[in-house]
Amino acid sequence: STPAPDSPDGFPEATKSCRALASMPPDASVSGSTGGRRLRARLSLGIQDPASARLEAIGPFARPLFMLVARGETATLLLNDDNRILEGGRPDAVLEAITGVPLDAAELRNALTGCSSSTRSDGQHFADQWRMMRDGSRSIYLNRNPQSAPWRLAAVVHQGGTTPEWRAEYANFVDGLPRTIRFVSRAPDRFNLRLELRDIELNPALGPDAFQIRVLASATPITLEELRRVGPLRDEPR
Repeated sequence: STPAPDSPDGFPEATKSCRALASMPPDASVSGSTGGRRLRARLSLGIQDPASARLEAIGPFARPLFMLVARGETATLLLNDDNRILEGGRPDAVLEAITGVPLDAAELRNALTGCSSSTRSDGQHFADQWRMMRDGSRSIYLNRNPQSAPWRLAAVVHQGGTTPEWRAEYANFVDGLPRTIRFVSRAPDRFNLRLELRDIELNPALGPDAFQIRVLASATPITLEELRRVGPLRDEPR
């Protein structure tokens, strides 16, 4: 690789569609593995700028698994099978306990739209179709193929911090937004997940009820450590 001062010029083009996105409620299928166990489910998602997210998971044979809602720095999770509730958790910690992927509500929005925070750092040049920029502890990869095509966010590699290195990869763009997303950790058996988004609606009105859970009085509390052991998305050993 060689220095590429033009790298920041491609970043606004690569993130133009996602930066214009205030809300999105797509459906998705997820498959792969987490914690060394197979995972597959259907997801109903909702994201809203700046930091609200909803994630409902339906397992095989239409079995409801859980509902997770996050607003700002607070998340609530309801496990459907045994009516257990976690309230007041950190969104990134709760999502990591379920899937292995450590994302808070704002980061989940970026991860599902192929977006990223702005960066002005000069980048590196990998042939004519690739640029790489550093943004704090992350490496951002842009791609365009053919050379006359728009720049796209191809991958974001997360490094440093308390979790092993992992990356998000993006493909199958439609109207500037990815339809296929892969989350994969460098650590063996941590997580390797593939999401296929569908039924995407851009910028619908999502009221406050979309990011709330009705908690029944009969629900039993569950701790974050218990949640890590339960792993509600895990199916069976690979």
